[in-house]
Amino acid sequence: MSVNRNILTLDEFTIQQMRQFPKATGELSSLLRDIGLASKRVNVEVNKAGLVDILGDAGTMNVQGEEVKKLDIFANNQFVGVLKHGISCAGIGSEELDDIVIFDDEVSNNSKYICMFDPLDGSGNIDVNVSIGTIFSIYRRVSELGKPCTMADFLQPGNKQVAAGYVIYGSSTMLVYATRRGVNGFTLDPSIGEFSLSHPDIKCPKDGKIYSVNHGNFFQYTEGVKKYITACQKKDKTTGGPYTQRYIGSMVADVHRNLIKGGIFMYPATTDKPKGKLRLLYECNPFAFIVETAGGKATNGEKRILDLQPTELHQRTSFFIGSSDMMAELETHLAV
Repeated sequence: MSVNRNILTLDEFTIQQMRQFPKATGELSSLLRDIGLASKRVNVEVNKAGLVDILGDAGTMNVQGEEVKKLDIFANNQFVGVLKHGISCAGIGSEELDDIVIFDDEVSNNSKYICMFDPLDGSGNIDVNVSIGTIFSIYRRVSELGKPCTMADFLQPGNKQVAAGYVIYGSSTMLVYATRRGVNGFTLDPSIGEFSLSHPDIKCPKDGKIYSVNHGNFFQYTEGVKKYITACQKKDKTTGGPYTQRYIGSMVADVHRNLIKGGIFMYPATTDKPKGKLRLLYECNPFAFIVETAGGKATNGEKRILDLQPTELHQRTSFFIGSSDMMAELETHLAV
């Protein structure tokens, strides 16, 4: 088997990036590689989920009041375990856990970063073989190094993220992550078991033809949102026809498609959920950081997502994200 040495693996890419900063300690690169390792372990189980007793409900509810899937638990345990046994993370916050987990040992207390993640987004689709994913974000600690991390490290606005990313488990498994230097995508090569650079310097198209929203909640949305959806159905600035509606119901898959092809994803508040449903810290902040770094935009309908100050670990919000021109058009309807 010949290996194309012109294609960088995730490890090689992060090391190459680190070399551009002589004072870099390598902690962030190490943390990203740990996340890559955990996602590869999850990928193995996702790919054989139909063959083992890992599908279906676990019989418990998470802190959000949602039915926990067996694969949710497995994914959460993998990420917690890998990050705990690494040397670059002081603690974690997970959508599946009520509270933060502090890694209170000498090495972890001297780590500069904390990590937050949704271990398996879209898990309601596990049993029907639809693409699902992992979402993560990394923050530099604000608490004193040498001591355990604190809640203040986790309740930082999204504009304080130093990196964020997601893994999509689909027809191929892909890890996309952003730092302030740009967004890059890596596809898992099963022949060598490594993520290899496949989508360098991803840019979100300024415009698109796809809108993603749950039409089933249409009559629960605000008038501004309903007007924008109606406008999407009537016209397209390029072709004169309507936009194409694509909604998988797995946020990682929907946002990934729109990031690559151009489009807008909307998860507005409803009369049943006036504060919104998506989690600010585990879902919205990471995706907002990624898409904005790629040239797109993300808001809650009133404010930039990354400027919101979190007040609680499992805070929810409305969410609109996508191509900059489509977001600008959305805002004209929301402002009315």
